[in-house]
Amino acid sequence: MTVCSAPGKVYLFGEHAVVYGEPAVPAAIERRATVTAEPRSDDHVRVEATDLSLDGFTVEYSGGTGARPDVDVPTPLVEAAMGYVDAAVRQARAAADSPNAGFDITIESDIPLGAGLGSSAAVVVAGIDAATRALGEPIDRRELADRAYRAEFEVQDGQASRADTFCSTMGGAVRIEGDDCNPIDAPNLPFVIGFDGGAGDTGELVAGVRELKSTYRFADDTVTAIGDIVQTGERLLAEAVPEADANRELLVELGELMDFNHGLLAALGVSARSLDAMVWTAREAGAYGAKLTGAGGGGCIVALDPTGEVEVALSYTQGCEDAFHASLATEGVRVEES
Repeated sequence: MTVCSAPGKVYLFGEHAVVYGEPAVPAAIERRATVTAEPRSDDHVRVEATDLSLDGFTVEYSGGTGARPDVDVPTPLVEAAMGYVDAAVRQARAAADSPNAGFDITIESDIPLGAGLGSSAAVVVAGIDAATRALGEPIDRRELADRAYRAEFEVQDGQASRADTFCSTMGGAVRIEGDDCNPIDAPNLPFVIGFDGGAGDTGELVAGVRELKSTYRFADDTVTAIGDIVQTGERLLAEAVPEADANRELLVELGELMDFNHGLLAALGVSARSLDAMVWTAREAGAYGAKLTGAGGGGCIVALDPTGEVEVALSYTQGCEDAFHASLATEGVRVEES
């Protein structure tokens, strides 16, 4: 039996623009998905999901993972969870050259599903790592990130970015520009997350931005401006010092860039009333800056706040289902037990 966990993520800057070759900077957060994988003597795959922000379920199926198992649970539950598990199992089997390997898999997660925090990427990264290690064929992190990306690309019909899976694998802050992915230095940023309990339709939101960009010059310029914000943010992060208290001026400037980024994303039509309300609550409560994170349309915002006042303010905000602190996860995927 092998147990691995991987962190979720927030975008400091750059979502949506990254689709068009602009850079983006996501950062891993200490909210994790944990996957246990134990090899079986047959080719069956048994999956038990005890907490995916959905009703728990157990399913067992055999043979290839291309066909959906026949289970008595709502279709959205199967689509949300099993698609990623199937893809992770296929990648693990290919990496270990064990096409008929069977597994007992247990998934636990404290990352809200579909909220822009990289829940599916964390499950896929931890799942591939646990399964390959359980077969005695561990893979290096670069290959793991690439295989996890391929799994998400398959499930999301080509809409996936390397950002989520690379960040979840490596931890810390990372820079993504096309297929070029690299870790970058960042201080322990004081994140506060606000969650409205919903989730946007990533494909629909991406398509909407694409249509705006092809129709209006201002939308094309907006995407470019988001890329400029990312580059400015990168330079600021490079100036950070290890002592957290000495980075206040840096946090103020990063917060201003986050505010600009949110405004540009709202102009592209990917925010929502609930997200805007949480962003303004966070700012009025003293956050250095706040913005939506992920595809938008619903889900989460991220704010920079070391005081705790933003979390309290968000908890009283209409439309905010949950608010919590989440420190920077300096460690990416890791083995919890083997």
